[in-house]
Amino acid sequence: MQSGGRRNHMASRAKKSASLGSFLLELVVYAAFVFAYFFLVLHFLGDWLKHVFDQNKTLYAFVALALIIVQGVGLEMLTTGLLRIIRRRES
Repeated sequence: MQSGGRRNHMASRAKKSASLGSFLLELVVYAAFVFAYFFLVLHFLGDWLKHVFDQNKTLYAFVALALIIVQGVGLEMLTTGLLRIIRRRES
């Protein structure tokens, strides 16, 4: 009876370890994408965003909100897709 408990405990620890590893991988991948997204937006839209900010604060607020939404949705989809590919290859 006790050996069955040990097996369950070890299986539980293995699942927790895999979950932690998956979480850490997702965190690293997501952080890299956020970093890249930030610099791409800064590089390609920085001057235009500065101009919009100086000329029309309301439009700037809507543009900033749209960029935040695009970042959240787009990066989540990209990260989820990449992690699915990685998990398929591991299986």
